[in-house]
Amino acid sequence: MVDSVLNAIIVIVMKFRTWLNIITLVLLVAVVFFGRDQIVQAWGILGGVNIWIFLLIIPIQLLSYFATGETMTSYLRKKGDLKTTSRVKMTRLALESNFVNHVVPVPGIAAFSYSSWVLNHYKVSVSRSTMSQIIRFVLIFISFVMVLILSVIVLAFDNKANRIVLVLSSIIVTATICLVLFLLYAMGNRKRIIRMSGWVTHMINEATSFLTRGKKKQILKLKTVEKYFGEIHQDYVEIMNDKKILIQPFLWATLANILDALLVLVVFLSLGSWVNPASFFIAFGLSSIISFFAATPGGAGVYEAVMIGFLTSATGVSASVAIAGTLLARATLLTITILFGYIFYQLTINKYGKVTKPTDI
Repeated sequence: MVDSVLNAIIVIVMKFRTWLNIITLVLLVAVVFFGRDQIVQAWGILGGVNIWIFLLIIPIQLLSYFATGETMTSYLRKKGDLKTTSRVKMTRLALESNFVNHVVPVPGIAAFSYSSWVLNHYKVSVSRSTMSQIIRFVLIFISFVMVLILSVIVLAFDNKANRIVLVLSSIIVTATICLVLFLLYAMGNRKRIIRMSGWVTHMINEATSFLTRGKKKQILKLKTVEKYFGEIHQDYVEIMNDKKILIQPFLWATLANILDALLVLVVFLSLGSWVNPASFFIAFGLSSIISFFAATPGGAGVYEAVMIGFLTSATGVSASVAIAGTLLARATLLTITILFGYIFYQLTINKYGKVTKPTDI
């Protein structure tokens, strides 16, 4: 059932992203054309990399994957799952999921489905793995907003919070709060979430029928969806009765956010360029969120354009340094993720076989 929902959502989202990527392509061409002189300068800057500082990205990225995995699995362990599963395997799952995000042009959704499939082989029910991933995304967003607010406060006291920073930060904070409130509202009442399951079933079936021109009129069955959402509601009730269960995942989510931003900041430091961590965290967060809506693998192109644009317009970093640091960081991190992610992904596929939809709901 999960895969059916995800496949339908992928079709719908791809329609929206087609137009978004046309606009992005036009903007990228404009950036390259008008910034060609800075790109040439950036190439020269790359020759001055401090290799010892640069190599710090290896242990930091390993810690980042560990923290990301623990955000999700620390909750599952509290619920009695994964008792015999090592933390190394969960770190590996975080790496594999990130790899899937970068090779499949629908980030987030593809990794969500893959993680559920792998966890199913560790005897974790689909509804519980879904809840663990909802917790992961929500806590990462909440912790991100808290660090973001702290960053804006730091800049305000330092008289460096310009209008661009304040406006973009306000938009991110507002959107995150609305998302969290919607999820809490939807999951907080069994009757409400059951009604929602009917609405989701109807809308996805209608959208599927429209997009396939009537060739496939029903992709979801109402009873299956109701059972699935009912189990999610039950997990939600248990969490509300024991809120302390979220403390450990929240701490891991906060660490994961800080480490992800630090990965890129270290590359700038290796180039001899200091960027205010508060400003940098805002630039990193904005780039990550906007690139999520890009249909390019890993948001390639969109992430770089936003990061470079923000650093040069809001932090005073020169265009050549912003281009050199951003491109070097992305190229290195993507290479590591894709290389090692592919190896572990193939080992998982060889062990469990073809990715199929979970059946234990």
